Amino acid sequence: MYLATLVIHSLLRWAVLASGIAAFVRALAGARARREWGTADSRAGLWFVIAVDVQLLLGLALYLGLSPITQVAFQDFGAAMRNSMLRFWAVEHIFGMLVAVVLVHVGRVRVRKTTDAVRRHKLAAIFLGLALLAIALTIPWPGMPAARPLFRAL
Repeated sequence: MYLATLVIHSLLRWAVLASGIAAFVRALAGARARREWGTADSRAGLWFVIAVDVQLLLGLALYLGLSPITQVAFQDFGAAMRNSMLRFWAVEHIFGMLVAVVLVHVGRVRVRKTTDAVRRHKLAAIFLGLALLAIALTIPWPGMPAARPLFRAL
């Protein structure tokens, strides 16, 4: 169960990034062109929210029960804080991703409550851009102490 969830979580990151970048670029282009907010703009944001939420659920399953790495970290949290790899998985990764999830959801609500089309695009670009930044900073890219492969297979 652990390996399958880990592989899906690893592969889904690309859907999260792709949908987030697509929604961000769409919002930025809409703000620059001062165009009306349309159904395609809403759908782009919705797909990003869905991808982020599914990724969050898989990540929580790993974090709270399936991952042997977090199980080791939870056994002695003080020692885990002195180990850069354990600290990354126990604190930094989940914190950054939770920040991203909050930004995505708060941004979506703020965009839906705004009636001015240009303001909608600007708000979407700001919140989606910040969420993508938080995600990019806390993905375990190759070269980091807690590095993971870009593509993982069963």
